[in-house]
Amino acid sequence: MATGPVFAEHVAAREPDKAGEIARGVARLFADLGFASLAEFPLRAKRRADLVAFNDAGEIVIVEVKSSRADFRADQKWPEYRSFCDRFFFAVAADFPREILPETCGLIVADRHGGAILREAPMVPLNGNRRRAQILQIALCASQRLARLGAPAI
Repeated sequence: MATGPVFAEHVAAREPDKAGEIARGVARLFADLGFASLAEFPLRAKRRADLVAFNDAGEIVIVEVKSSRADFRADQKWPEYRSFCDRFFFAVAADFPREILPETCGLIVADRHGGAILREAPMVPLNGNRRRAQILQIALCASQRLARLGAPAI
């Protein structure tokens, strides 16, 4: 088994419980703002967004959860997510070093109970075809997850 700083940084980068708590708080925040959200949403670019949300106006938001400095440094796929949403946010815990995050993205601070938008994400509207495809993909993913919850065990 690997030891030393490389292994420690890899473990620190993951922090799944902290990331899950941040995602839960963001989902609660977005519900309060009138958005429906899905966690771990697969994008057509063979990526997985930590959270996608959309509202009744069809605005699509993607949120990338970062639980630590190491997590941010280890994962640089997030610029690819911008072509699948109107707004892009990072979501972090209150003790996260926010100065390392790009100022061109929105910023949410959250814990398991809720969150707050500290910096609004710039609006870069999707074209109509991409928006329609995204909304259909979100709806299909949500309905498949719901069906699995009610499906009898085989």
